[in-house]
Amino acid sequence: MAVPGPGYSITMRVAAPPSASAAGDLTTAVGQAGGVITAFDVVESAAGLMVVDLSANALSESHAEAITAAVNAMPGVTVRKVSDRTFLVHLGGKIEVTSKVPLRNRDDLSRAYTPGVARVCQAIAENPEDARRLTIKRNTVAVVTDGSAVLGLGNIGPAAALPVMEGKAALFKKFAGVDAWPVCLDTQDTEEIIRTVQLLAPVYGGINLEDIAAPRCFEIERRLRELLDIPVFHDDQHGTAIVVVAALRNALRVVGKDITDCRIVVSGVGAAGNAIINLLLLQQPGEIVACDIAGVVYDGRPGMDPNLAAVAARTNRAGLQGTVHDAIVGADVFIGVSAPNVINGADVAAMAKGAVVFALANPDPEIDPLEAQQYAAVVATGRSDFPNQINNVLAFPGVFRGLLDAQARHITDEMLVAAAHAISDVVAPDQLNASYIVPSVFDEKVATAVARAIVQASGMGRTGGGAKESAALSSAVS
Repeated sequence: MAVPGPGYSITMRVAAPPSASAAGDLTTAVGQAGGVITAFDVVESAAGLMVVDLSANALSESHAEAITAAVNAMPGVTVRKVSDRTFLVHLGGKIEVTSKVPLRNRDDLSRAYTPGVARVCQAIAENPEDARRLTIKRNTVAVVTDGSAVLGLGNIGPAAALPVMEGKAALFKKFAGVDAWPVCLDTQDTEEIIRTVQLLAPVYGGINLEDIAAPRCFEIERRLRELLDIPVFHDDQHGTAIVVVAALRNALRVVGKDITDCRIVVSGVGAAGNAIINLLLLQQPGEIVACDIAGVVYDGRPGMDPNLAAVAARTNRAGLQGTVHDAIVGADVFIGVSAPNVINGADVAAMAKGAVVFALANPDPEIDPLEAQQYAAVVATGRSDFPNQINNVLAFPGVFRGLLDAQARHITDEMLVAAAHAISDVVAPDQLNASYIVPSVFDEKVATAVARAIVQASGMGRTGGGAKESAALSSAVS
């Protein structure tokens, strides 16, 4: 299923005997080991020796080691050094702070710092709202985590989570011009997290909660929304939900179905599953049946926590019981945010005609996408090596760009729905097909469209405020 990709890219410095066939022999060895050559650069060439940098993509760390061993085993060949290109990207971190104002002389210094800055401080003290206009609060988001649910790695702690949060901050800047900063907290106590974020909030125009495990994340988000006068957005919940709803809207257009007639099965009722279900319910689907590790979620099922009980009360009106294999029979849509290999080809074959399958567990989805494609009309995954990647980067940069432009204090369901519709509408009718239901994450129109939709949904767009900044976004970040 998987193919070698840049996430496991290595560069080997190789010494080899010079010969007419040397280059071909080296690349053949990499290919026979299952690697994909991406670069071949001659570093040194002499009468008795040739030194080359050989770059290749692999499937995993162990596969990279196997490729290296295959090259090293060639007669007369020595692998002198192996560099993991992903680690090279992370050396010293991926983000930095730069000044927006020149500091060339005493005049510049006196305005940017003392004594001039004192007058700005006094203005904010007299009118705290001026902080949104005269400080970085205007354009800054805190990316907050406790490291308890990082990617597919689980509870690895705040320091190990930092590379992910740095990456998130880089994406904010690249796609929406938002200045974001990692805030990795060395606590997993709900009350400590809430209080710490509350104390840090004056610096920021928004809070992006990230990789905090359920069910703790629900309480943290709810309480912070009550306490703060800036929007709080848990991307693992709402970012995922926005992109899923956007993709499903277009997938149903492809298969010619209306969501009000569709039966949807959601596998996984954690942070993402909860938010997906909540946002889907606003679209008035025919029916939603949720499943977790214990099977179908139904009202009155023993042992449910309050969050799961709330899902049960709003879904599965028929009271279906059993497993995900029972639930999927006759379903129009399957959405997986759970674990690898939850369903199989026979399950997809048992779905309704024109079935839609979103297998989003990462890196290994609920079903092999190639197997799902044999039976489903539309298949999406969370992976970049298959069509229709459901990626949160389609949502969160534009969402926060719009929130900051609108100087919003809260985020609403109407904003989330507007963002989803904006993403789906970036795909023009003549572009839409079974392999293209969401735009590319590199499509510059996405963040602009989402930001405009958020501003409009906030009510500010109707009075003209904020719209200018959103309209100018594409030129600002290009």
